[in-house]
Amino acid sequence: MDLDSVYRAEYGPCVATLTRLLGDIGLAEEAVQDAFAVAVTKWADALPPNPGGWIVTTARNRAIDRLRRESTREARHAQALLLNERDEPEEVGPVRDDQLRLIFTCCHPALSPLAQTALTLRLLGGLEVPEIARAYLVPEATLAQRIVRAKKKIRDAGIPYRVPGAADLPDRLPPVLTVLYLVFNEGYTSTSGELLRTDLCADAVRLARALAELMPDEPEVLGLLALLLLTEARRPARVGPSGELVVLAEQDRSLWNRELIAEGHDLVRHCLRRGQPGPYQLQAAINAVHTDGPTTDWTQVLALYDQLLQHSPTPVVALNRAVAVAEVHGPAAALATVDELDLPGYHLLPATRADLLTRLGRTAEAVAAYDEAISLAGNDTERAFLRTRRARLAET
Repeated sequence: MDLDSVYRAEYGPCVATLTRLLGDIGLAEEAVQDAFAVAVTKWADALPPNPGGWIVTTARNRAIDRLRRESTREARHAQALLLNERDEPEEVGPVRDDQLRLIFTCCHPALSPLAQTALTLRLLGGLEVPEIARAYLVPEATLAQRIVRAKKKIRDAGIPYRVPGAADLPDRLPPVLTVLYLVFNEGYTSTSGELLRTDLCADAVRLARALAELMPDEPEVLGLLALLLLTEARRPARVGPSGELVVLAEQDRSLWNRELIAEGHDLVRHCLRRGQPGPYQLQAAINAVHTDGPTTDWTQVLALYDQLLQHSPTPVVALNRAVAVAEVHGPAAALATVDELDLPGYHLLPATRADLLTRLGRTAEAVAAYDEAISLAGNDTERAFLRTRRARLAET
């Protein structure tokens, strides 16, 4: 493991831990960044045995040094408390996981939905502003302003670093589910660099398990956990021996994780018995169909997408539904749907068009669509996949 890998794996947990120790998100983030800057020189020869622990200790010491330098009477008091506080303060509230607690803090209703999820992705996922901006299809400057304002609002409003009471948890739940979903998606298909960030996928699954333990009667919580498990189960077959992207239809299903699939299917059946389908439960059901048997029952998948589109009538859901339409009714029917969608900057729209046009024999249009998709794709693996498909098409 190198320093970059440690940063990706430990940034979020360290910020969450420092926030618990310091009670200040902004100070925690600055201290962790300071600690990683120190690590660049200290770790030149070898990593310490416990890199995450080293970062937390160094960050805490840096934070205390900063408070000393910027001391006022009140800051000295806070500093004294920090110096005398024991290393592991007692847990506060029903959530015992630092990262999950930080998610609930960032998802405070005083913040806008975009600020809630963007701030959490920045703090927990360690994602840079350009990466988050690409995920939301918004300008970088706009997103950067939202994050700065959100941190200022948390500080100025005195929003506490804790989970709300049990009675208030359901109201805070939707953005928390969104955050976990986006963290996993960023790990499963990174917006830049390599295709996979397994650390983010593992974090999202772990936090979803913790949330399900906290709120076992919420069907959408169980639906999200099932969705993540069934998607994660397919990860071993998602890249080939050389790291190339392998699409679902070409994956070796024997490589899929049967244990995760069995757990995910159990959760989907449990959700079905509750009879309260929501977006995450329906997406989990779609993935249950994909992982049930040697082939996919696309008619069943399309029926589930029809339900999902009623719950979440978004262009992205419509685009995914179009893929199922192509399998059931043919590429021409799917292309008619895709051509009505407006998703500026979203590379999967032209990538899907390119595939449909290829299947319809409209080669020149397919090449142009691949060119557009390649120009928009964020991570190297997807770009390479699209270039390969385009090259094969150009040879025909």
